[in-house]
Amino acid sequence: MGLEQILRQTRTVAVVGASANPARPSYGVYAYLRANTDYELYPVNPTITEIDGETVYPSLADLPVVPDLVDVFRRYEELPAVLDEVLALPTRPKTLWLQQGLFHEQVGRDAQAAGMQVVMDRCLKVDYDLLIRRG
Repeated sequence: MGLEQILRQTRTVAVVGASANPARPSYGVYAYLRANTDYELYPVNPTITEIDGETVYPSLADLPVVPDLVDVFRRYEELPAVLDEVLALPTRPKTLWLQQGLFHEQVGRDAQAAGMQVVMDRCLKVDYDLLIRRG
């Protein structure tokens, strides 16, 4: 499945590693998606409770839904633990998206083996803007 199809079929997005700091890339992506998409967004970060008045969830397990897409802003060494959290959900998200700069071959293989689509080293905001908003 291509990127455009993934983006069009997605309805709910968990942003793992979302930040309330406007200088952080995760804040920019979250704010863009909130302003420019119809996605239901679920920021995930155990160290904060809100971003611009929106609830931030401490973990994927705390979300009220299983998201279609999990967008990950975490360090490389934390990616296996994020995948473990994803795989522990009651049903599998359709897509694991590792943000620009993140590529983890084993995490990608394991997510695919679990039936998920995997996108690595790409920015959700950039791809949405190019393929959907302007497309």
